[in-house]
Amino acid sequence: MKGATVNHQATSQPDLDGQHHSALVIGGGQAGLSMSYCLGQRGIGHLVLEARTIAHEWRDRRWDSFCLVTPNWQCLLPGYSYPGDDPHGFMLRDEIVSYLEGYARSFGPPVAEHTAATRLARLPGGSFEIRTTRGTLTADQVVLATGPYQVPLIPRIAQRLPDDVRQIHSAGYRSPDQLPPGAVLVVGTGQSGGQIAEDLHLAGRTVHLATGSAPRVARFYRGRDVVDWLADMGYYARGIEDFDDADAVRFRANHYVTGRDGGRDIDLRAFARDGMRLHGRLASISGTHLQFGGDLRKNLDQADAVSESIKDSIDAYIDAERMVAPAETRYQPVWEPDDDRPSEIDLRTAGITTVIWATGFGRDCRWIEVPVYDGRGYPTHRRGVTSCDGLFMLGLPWQHTWGSGRLSGVGDDAGYLADRIAAGLTRRLSQRTRNRTGPDDTASAEVHWLAGTRGSTWPRDEEWAAPRTVA
Repeated sequence: MKGATVNHQATSQPDLDGQHHSALVIGGGQAGLSMSYCLGQRGIGHLVLEARTIAHEWRDRRWDSFCLVTPNWQCLLPGYSYPGDDPHGFMLRDEIVSYLEGYARSFGPPVAEHTAATRLARLPGGSFEIRTTRGTLTADQVVLATGPYQVPLIPRIAQRLPDDVRQIHSAGYRSPDQLPPGAVLVVGTGQSGGQIAEDLHLAGRTVHLATGSAPRVARFYRGRDVVDWLADMGYYARGIEDFDDADAVRFRANHYVTGRDGGRDIDLRAFARDGMRLHGRLASISGTHLQFGGDLRKNLDQADAVSESIKDSIDAYIDAERMVAPAETRYQPVWEPDDDRPSEIDLRTAGITTVIWATGFGRDCRWIEVPVYDGRGYPTHRRGVTSCDGLFMLGLPWQHTWGSGRLSGVGDDAGYLADRIAAGLTRRLSQRTRNRTGPDDTASAEVHWLAGTRGSTWPRDEEWAAPRTVA
């Protein structure tokens, strides 16, 4: 199927009802495509279900000026490294979409687009039943490659804002031109919040930024991109099991930095020096009155401290390896808050007409009727192998390494799971052969709920909130 085209049309697709597959991959982003490639390399028949289209997340849920924050050379999908001539640049949104579509064309994955999975359940005997918008099918093994960015999270405090203030999540932001005239409040300083605040600031908009505890990292240090240094130092290959606080590591906010215009730091202090209004964490809303915590200085200092600690690690690496690298003066703060008291603003007085919630994402796993999630809604797994035989996860942040879930590391995770799937298919074939000549042992495949049933343990829709995945 080399050179096959990618069909984005929902029409004239056959019904899937009654089909059975050795492996089924749910999700057609970079994780699902990587999984498909690795399964194909091992000769394992499979199907990929994609609720919308290949590269939908990049095409439809990123703003116009969006670009990668890691260099292009880190685009290392299995069998398809970055094909361009700017390995140390940063692909823009549309270039990322083209890259993923080119990847799909390079090997022709069996993708059923516009096909959403609506229920996943375990059948007696250990196989799985998957209901979709195009029929019900079964599979021996299933890979959930639906990614961490499923449900935009907006805090309930948003309900207290006046009705005439426009509110959008970062997933719905496209450009300054889409917003009504007036000042903008951005809530959150993870990667999205920092970059969107910069996008608005560069467009000449008056920006208020409610900061959080996200760390930052320098773009360049001692003559190289910091990502290059960290890759050489083995940071992207370090397994999650090497950390004493693995759970805390998995839920850390990403460091904010940008690849815009060739890459640079996101320096909130410089924004403030140039006119952006910085605040601590948003604490309360009463009518048009907003109050922020007195943690602005703490948030800025902690972000700077993380950046400087990474530079310390690079210095130590250079010294240990006896490398020659240019010296560089360390960062000096260019702005300081006036005091550490909580700040207050009035929306009307400040002229704020829009609030952008850069407050992260959660996952919706209510359609998965298999007990593989913990009390916080996080899947119980080791390197993507869940506690349910035959069910796998791919594309999770820190699934195994820092590169997991990114274009740089998802391929390694996919290869690992493909080997587990191949072994599982061999084991199942052997078991079926034994069952034809001996007693049926399929009862051992049952996975029990710790308490109650799926229907009794999930909250009602009006009570449900998506478990947080990433900021």
